[in-house]
Amino acid sequence: MPADEAWSANSNEALQLSLVAPSNDGIKTLAKFYPKFTYPIFGNAEEIFGYKNLQINLRYNATDMRPTLSITYSKKFTAVGETEATDIEGILREYLPEVAFQKKNDFEAAVKNVRDDWSPPGELLVSFNAHSKNTTSTYEVWKGNLADPAVKQVIKRIQILAPIYIEGGSAIPVDEGEDDRWTVFFLYQKKTSTADPTKTDYVFAGYSTVYRFFYFKAPISPPATPSVEDLDLENPKFDLSELPCRTRISQFIILPPFQGKGLGTKFYSLIFEEYINHPQTVEITVEDPNEAFDDMRDLADLAYLRKMPEFRALHLNTSIVIPKTGPAPNDIIDKDAYEACRRKAKIAPRQFARVLEMDLMSRLPDSVRPDIDAEGEEDEEEAEGGQAASTSNGVSDATKREPTPEEAHEYKLWKLLLKKRLFLHNKDALGQLEKKERPQKLNEAVANVEFDYSRLLLKLEELKKRAEAEAANGLSDKAKGKRKAVDEGDVEEMGSATKKARVEDAEE
Repeated sequence: MPADEAWSANSNEALQLSLVAPSNDGIKTLAKFYPKFTYPIFGNAEEIFGYKNLQINLRYNATDMRPTLSITYSKKFTAVGETEATDIEGILREYLPEVAFQKKNDFEAAVKNVRDDWSPPGELLVSFNAHSKNTTSTYEVWKGNLADPAVKQVIKRIQILAPIYIEGGSAIPVDEGEDDRWTVFFLYQKKTSTADPTKTDYVFAGYSTVYRFFYFKAPISPPATPSVEDLDLENPKFDLSELPCRTRISQFIILPPFQGKGLGTKFYSLIFEEYINHPQTVEITVEDPNEAFDDMRDLADLAYLRKMPEFRALHLNTSIVIPKTGPAPNDIIDKDAYEACRRKAKIAPRQFARVLEMDLMSRLPDSVRPDIDAEGEEDEEEAEGGQAASTSNGVSDATKREPTPEEAHEYKLWKLLLKKRLFLHNKDALGQLEKKERPQKLNEAVANVEFDYSRLLLKLEELKKRAEAEAANGLSDKAKGKRKAVDEGDVEEMGSATKKARVEDAEE
């Protein structure tokens, strides 16, 4: 082993996070977990030089997320010239508030002295039950704004979670004068106190930040120019918060101890519902989602849209005659009904198009509907970073009957609808290819999307069966009036660079 390796530690393994709470025996650790990424903090190699038996412990009070940092090691490298041990504390000061570097005794005293009536910052949005492994837990979602000092304090304490759980993630600006445009949703588990069984404790489980962009729509005709007398510049009569806006989900994190419980979808669905009912929000968008978030979002959005009569009424216009040459028809779907439904659902154009394509594919006759079996899905999930496999991998074609001409025509229309969208989204990239290569690349993209939609629809069916089984066992969520969660998996983070390279990807 080279000498420098003996002094190097993997930063993903050296850094350990934990949630703690007071108990009758002192401070009790509720959960321990590790980061997913540390390269934004310690460099691309994710190594820390200059220590043996290095341990970096970042403990959080499970309620108010007050942090404390401790660094221990058996031996530290003696500097030789310009080669010296990594300044761990100096690096982490860029990601943690000053309170994290106070004495251990101060932290433990603060944990023990949290008042009995403490509650998360903001206002209680909703409470729900989540079922996992025959157990039921209560969770609450709290909504606040960065203009609230208590909300800002928690965000400052947990900013380090963004780079270590979101690929390419970074802290949000909390001191740049835009506090009123940032909304924060906190997810907390509510459970019996470890110190007093007659009381309840809050345990931080995750959070999401949402940013509001003002939405300015160009008028159809130029408005009349107001005179100076019409404007009261010193005392405007309008409230900026009442302006139309796009609402963008920026950060979305479920902590590792709470993953695999279906909380990701429930949390996303509740946030989505909040803005569906927000009059000023014109569109709900997501900032650079990764694949796991995309899957969860697709399934949740599809479940939501299928409850809308306007969405169910959208269909392929099978009376269309497909021309042998020339541009694709523009009326494969009723454009006015399509846009009216999309605006009502407040879903961004690309996302709405994808979910509708998925739903229309599920309505195709069995003889032409792309499909995959369980083995095909497993192979796809185990692939390491490659393109989505073609639908010829795992397709159950052997059991399909020969389609009728009408069924074949319906499938061609659906595929033409998909091709048209893919072409428009990738027009520049396709334009750089030779003309004879373009159809092949486009067909490959269509096959990839067919496989992906089939995979998601198969997962949706499995989740429905699981939900029905839970309901039969008396474990169904009885919350009324809330958007039902459809995913039992979880999204622990949301980022940008982990997305698989897919032809149809485009920024919303």
